[in-house]
Amino acid sequence: MNPSTSKAHATFLTSTSSVITNMVGKLETSFLKPILPAFFFFAGVTYDSLTLTRIDRLLDNLILLLYLAVLGVLVILTGRFQLGLVPPPPAITSWNTLSLIYRAQPHLTKGLQFLLGGLFSAYAIFYSQSASFSTTAIFLGIIVAFLIGNEFLQTRYSSLKMLVCLFALVTLSFFTFFLPVLTGWMNSVVFVTGVLFTGVIVWKIVRLTLQGLPNVSLRTAFTISFPAFGLVVLCTVLYFMNWIPPIPLSLKFGGIYHQIEKIHDEYVLTYEKGPWYAIWKQSNDRVGIDDPVYCFTSVFAPVTLHTTIYHHWQWRPSHETEAFMTTDRIPVEITGGRETGYRLYTTKRRVQPGEWRVNVETEDGRILGRMTFVAEENFSPEHAITTITR
Repeated sequence: MNPSTSKAHATFLTSTSSVITNMVGKLETSFLKPILPAFFFFAGVTYDSLTLTRIDRLLDNLILLLYLAVLGVLVILTGRFQLGLVPPPPAITSWNTLSLIYRAQPHLTKGLQFLLGGLFSAYAIFYSQSASFSTTAIFLGIIVAFLIGNEFLQTRYSSLKMLVCLFALVTLSFFTFFLPVLTGWMNSVVFVTGVLFTGVIVWKIVRLTLQGLPNVSLRTAFTISFPAFGLVVLCTVLYFMNWIPPIPLSLKFGGIYHQIEKIHDEYVLTYEKGPWYAIWKQSNDRVGIDDPVYCFTSVFAPVTLHTTIYHHWQWRPSHETEAFMTTDRIPVEITGGRETGYRLYTTKRRVQPGEWRVNVETEDGRILGRMTFVAEENFSPEHAITTITR
């Protein structure tokens, strides 16, 4: 082959390879750049779902507590860099503490995103186990919104007020379930204690961030803290409106049954099967008015927690717009520790025809779950009667 032809051929191959490489690079940028954040987001949530086992597990809580501690340090460092309060190291090539802080500065945003994402992901999992399809789902929606928004908030981390607000939210969310797990108590006093702890920690974080700033006043610290304090107050209002899920409690299982029999350490639950395609159906949605109706639930509680759960039976006539009326609110004391939940059931005899629902509630009225059914005067089963064991 002619040398000049070979050279031209090689040049052509090189240019073609370069064009293909550039095209592949552009395709990766166009398609993978928007996909990768979503991929890592769902991968992280899936990982947390598999690794976070029980809300009262010591190791899980210690990991979340470590996340909070490191997050607090990063918030302080980020704020002090923004305010120019971190003195330059005497020699950037040295390996002293100040030099290491300067070396870490470009990665602070990534660290903030990782820690906030991990915390919001864990909270979304824990709170979803306690939230029901009622007002308590609103707070869960806030947590999930921040979890998703964290993927796009990197540019907002330059706002110290924003960082302090996020830190306040994850801190309060942690104390909301950690203090009941730690103390074995679940009431408004424990929640308000968590609010006070959150306020003190947030104030200390802001004061440490501003330390060394000339002519700094309490007013300056309060101005930075005010949005975070406002968010904490809002969460407190949501709590007393019963809009925050009753974490660390969670409804593991619940249903309506024709009959319940305890054999040894298991409950045999009798119900009417659904159509062939309703493979998920494991309780009754129709009952007769002449037979007793049973409501069975399994409620998970931490080992240390002793509290009272209520089966709140409510009724209204069929096909009417009237509000549900309370017929019974039956208390049952439960103890925690059982993996699949503390099992309990209540019975209602000779129910009136119409629509019924049984809310599983805490002492302060927050809803863990709800079972619904219709009572019919001329009831006859349309499908086979079967049993399950719990």
